[in-house]
Amino acid sequence: MTFDLLLKGGHLIDPANNIDAGRDLAITDGRIAAVDADIPTSCAGKVIDVSGLVVTPGLVDIHTHMFATSGFKNAWAGDRSILPDGFSFRSGVTAMVDTGSAGWRMFEDFRYRVLDRFETRMFAFLNIVGMGMVSNDMEQNHQDMQVDPAVAMGREHEDVIVGMKTAHYTGPEWISVDRMLEAGRRLGKPCMVDFGLFPSERPFYELVTQRMSAGDIATHMFLGDVPWIGPDGQVLRYLYEARERGIIFDVGHGGGSFYWRNAVPAIEQGFYPDSISTDLHTWCMNDEMQDMTNVMSKFLAIGLPLEEIIRESTVNPAREIGHPELGHLSIGAVADVTALNVLDGDFAYLDVRQGRVQGKQRLRCELTLLAGELKWDWNGRTGTDWRDLPPDYGVRNPKGLIMPPGEGGASR
Repeated sequence: MTFDLLLKGGHLIDPANNIDAGRDLAITDGRIAAVDADIPTSCAGKVIDVSGLVVTPGLVDIHTHMFATSGFKNAWAGDRSILPDGFSFRSGVTAMVDTGSAGWRMFEDFRYRVLDRFETRMFAFLNIVGMGMVSNDMEQNHQDMQVDPAVAMGREHEDVIVGMKTAHYTGPEWISVDRMLEAGRRLGKPCMVDFGLFPSERPFYELVTQRMSAGDIATHMFLGDVPWIGPDGQVLRYLYEARERGIIFDVGHGGGSFYWRNAVPAIEQGFYPDSISTDLHTWCMNDEMQDMTNVMSKFLAIGLPLEEIIRESTVNPAREIGHPELGHLSIGAVADVTALNVLDGDFAYLDVRQGRVQGKQRLRCELTLLAGELKWDWNGRTGTDWRDLPPDYGVRNPKGLIMPPGEGGASR
């Protein structure tokens, strides 16, 4: 058998298939064709040496903001968003989910300008507010929180809309949550809640133990305003009750939602995230969050096992958004693949208020493949020594390569 591409000599971590061992990975026609301890190089048209790297499924980031084309100033659905391809592949991410930047009024424009134009696999949670995240004032607008048009939009674009979202609502009422949940139930899709503050009338514990249902996602899990640790130093019981109800806990690091004082004791006591995500936007990418591999590295620094980190960054989030075809390297699966270098050294990691943790390792993305096609090669592993290439490589038009007289070329 001849394969299109062979990744040779890597350490494969594929939690969906319980693989954590040295394995070669072969790809044909954009799909996983073989996984074995030793696949001969003669079987592949191209071989990439990934010795010393950890090979994983392509990373799935379920909390990002990508509506950078809306034209709104200083808005999450606007100037604070990013366009995906420039930030996904370099951090090993092959699938991104926009979390509520667009609501039902804006979604068709969002799809036309972003979701249908870039290579990264893209999905979206639909904001219950029709205008989405164009301003904080708009996110408080009860009149724009309409269930029927949201459900209609979700059904029309069910191939990319993976659920419903409410965010940044500051009022004492549960209206944004209740309407989001109604739309989500009618669509048969999960709901994600993204609040930075919790008034006394609608506390977080009530949200996750009474309002939300199995499969719904509480993002920003390590937010400062979420009660985590009791006077005895133990993780509070209501969080276990919420997990027992099937509530999904997502990291959603962002620029204001990750605190070591919550994350460290939770990890030490075995309360792990269900999924690791970035809340990627222009503010946090240039601050403490940085990118997906940096967030993953933070959990490595506080003792979360690497296999678990990969699980929470691949198969878990893929299943949470209803796309189980992603996040694993099973035979026949689409060949979205990431190769990570686990760097040893002294590294410091910051939470969103400059709290620091020292670590001994950092994850760096070296290679990213999307459907078997190379999208990122940080260390030039796929290249050829230039001296081994044809003498005229890079010349697009030999007839136009006109040498000056007396400089080795024929005179006119």
